[in-house]
Amino acid sequence: MSLEFLIIDPQNDFSDTPDAALPVTGAGADAERLAHLLERLRDRIDHIHVTLDTHQLVDISHPLFWVDAAGQPPPSFTQIGVSDIETGIWRTFDPRSQQRARTYIQALHDNGRYQLTIWPPHCLVGTWGHNVMPVVAKALRTWEETRFARVDYVNKGQNPWTEHYSAIKADVPDRDDPNTQINRRLIEALEHADMVALSGQALSHCVANTVRDIADAFNPENIRKLVLIADTSSSVPGFEALGQQFVADMQKRGMRTVKAADFLV
Repeated sequence: MSLEFLIIDPQNDFSDTPDAALPVTGAGADAERLAHLLERLRDRIDHIHVTLDTHQLVDISHPLFWVDAAGQPPPSFTQIGVSDIETGIWRTFDPRSQQRARTYIQALHDNGRYQLTIWPPHCLVGTWGHNVMPVVAKALRTWEETRFARVDYVNKGQNPWTEHYSAIKADVPDRDDPNTQINRRLIEALEHADMVALSGQALSHCVANTVRDIADAFNPENIRKLVLIADTSSSVPGFEALGQQFVADMQKRGMRTVKAADFLV
């Protein structure tokens, strides 16, 4: 049996440590359980894919991008809709970006995923927050050394004009940027596996969107290959209902869930 792991954004800025920019409650314990699982199954894992949320400070979902009538940036977790643009509650810091940003927010509304959310700047390139949580990084390195293999690291989120929760495609793909469009290489790699173990942060956002996009791209029969390691992934605080809904929806489509200690025992 070909076993692959897809670990979504297991990064320091999503840990529940004091220095994390966007802490996910429970992420530290999730990482410990994931690391132990990787160590236990080390000789049985054929491939590991790790996605990395990858941003810079200037980003449409960061406070620096927006100002109010007084020239002040929005607080983190502010949500911006089309009406907020039209009524002047929020405008882009650079006036030249105004129309493109409005078009983007309208597209978000039309595709029914999320309203634009302003997040604390997180997973910035070159910072501690972008790195993989140490306990998981150690387990990944041990797997590479033992199996003489390479972890497949997949960056996402570099484009400042669109959110990129899913590792498969941006929320609104940019036709001029292939990195925002469907990652067919990753889909095909996962589709060739007999089983894909899913983990990472956060369940409510990046895990949910990635797995949904994978399932949409898969032959429906292949969704049964997907196994969520349920106690290695948590939701952003305040968004727990989104995580619960994702799990319920995907279980109906054939995804299985299991705890780390019970997986492939």
